[in-house]
Amino acid sequence: MPRKNDILNIYAKEVESIREAGLFKGEAPFISPQGARVRMEDGRELLCMCANNYLGLGNNQRLIDAAKRTYDEKGYGLASVRFICGTQDIHKTLEQKISGFLGTDDTILYSSCFDANGGLFETLLTAEDAVISDELNHASIIDGVRLCKAKRFRYKNNNMADLEAQLKAADEAGARIKLIATDGVFSMDGIICNLKGICDLADQYNALVMVDDSHAVGFVGKTGRGTPEHCGVEGRVDIITGTLGKALGGASGGYTSGRREIIDLLRQRSRPYLFSNTLAPAIAGASIEMLNMLEESTELRDHLEDVTSHYRKLLVDNGFDVIPGTHPCVPVMLYDEKLAVEYAKGMMAKGVYVVAFSYPVVPKGKARIRTQVCASHTREDVEFAVKCFKEVRDEIGK
Repeated sequence: MPRKNDILNIYAKEVESIREAGLFKGEAPFISPQGARVRMEDGRELLCMCANNYLGLGNNQRLIDAAKRTYDEKGYGLASVRFICGTQDIHKTLEQKISGFLGTDDTILYSSCFDANGGLFETLLTAEDAVISDELNHASIIDGVRLCKAKRFRYKNNNMADLEAQLKAADEAGARIKLIATDGVFSMDGIICNLKGICDLADQYNALVMVDDSHAVGFVGKTGRGTPEHCGVEGRVDIITGTLGKALGGASGGYTSGRREIIDLLRQRSRPYLFSNTLAPAIAGASIEMLNMLEESTELRDHLEDVTSHYRKLLVDNGFDVIPGTHPCVPVMLYDEKLAVEYAKGMMAKGVYVVAFSYPVVPKGKARIRTQVCASHTREDVEFAVKCFKEVRDEIGK
């Protein structure tokens, strides 16, 4: 029987093997608020090109003021779950605001979108049912699917022919309910899903459609309503999960929004909702203010679209391998894990905060620097980032 020190040594060796493979994920703490630039512990100020802060709201004073007001009016926390004594009026107001913004029947709040996805599939699907999932779906969808007993089918990324084949296979397996699950945006690649194709097939094969729109709501689509708006399928998606922790303020919190019958059942059976503390009041209050801002103007998402287009063109014109698209997630493909680490170190030294992405976040042999544009960036900012990429490439020689 191994002793405790022997057991701990197994873990230590595993971490060391991760480090030797160039897959170690370190942290570089900064002391400033999240923004276009961040100040590091050593005093350096770096251009931040790897945050999900798409609309630049992470340090927005209007949201900060709203959060402060909420602390005074509603307190620090509820110390309970929603159905016991953890629901305040602002939680119901926020759910109504999200439903109104997305054009859905109802919304249920979670502490994160990971929890929203984790509590979805087990609640809705039984062993008689089937879930058909895109192969590049987020880890939270994958883990959520694992918790349910439904038959599992996986289709090739954004491949409608393969999706149809899997829907047919689910029918042949006798599935009672078929649920297609997809990311709205595959954030490692910046690819927007073919949601119209998915909805068309769902109609043909009588399937439900679930979209995790965490990397879209707030800025994808002409008014920021996400991939359903972008793809022209508003009202045809049955379930939308998302986060308040990316474009929508950058703090935390998640939600599931969609058909009333589904949301009603989630309130009764979804385990992360029933057994987790209520979303912090300050986040709810600031999120209401954030949705007010988005309904007033599309200025932030319009600026983001312009700067992203400029940045993508600069990278391509300068010979970098970039997955085509329009999304502000812009991966600079390097493929080799250790090379990606070298690039990240070089960029940080030149004043640009980036991170090397490698397995298991992306497949082995698909390492990259996933850069991300936000609305607080200027054209000059992204021009500086491309200049630094070129300098690092010249220094490394590849």
